[in-house]
Amino acid sequence: MLDGVMRATLSYTLLRLLLFFAAILVLYWVGVGGIMLVFLAAVISALISYVVLSRLRDSMSTSLTARMSRFRQRLDEGTRSEDVD
Repeated sequence: MLDGVMRATLSYTLLRLLLFFAAILVLYWVGVGGIMLVFLAAVISALISYVVLSRLRDSMSTSLTARMSRFRQRLDEGTRSEDVD
């Protein structure tokens, strides 16, 4: 089962990829091609995801911060226990 951090990260990444490929598809229909297609799709999908996926990005950030905090706490506890020995 996926924990909160993994689920939030996976959801955010999949939605970013979906936005990117949707932008490629729309731009291709409009007639954009070549490297310009990829560049414009990247810029457009980044701008859209900045607005649309902000809550999911914040959720992912909060989950990652909490996980790193727990990891640092365990690391500090291990260091303190080694110092005692």
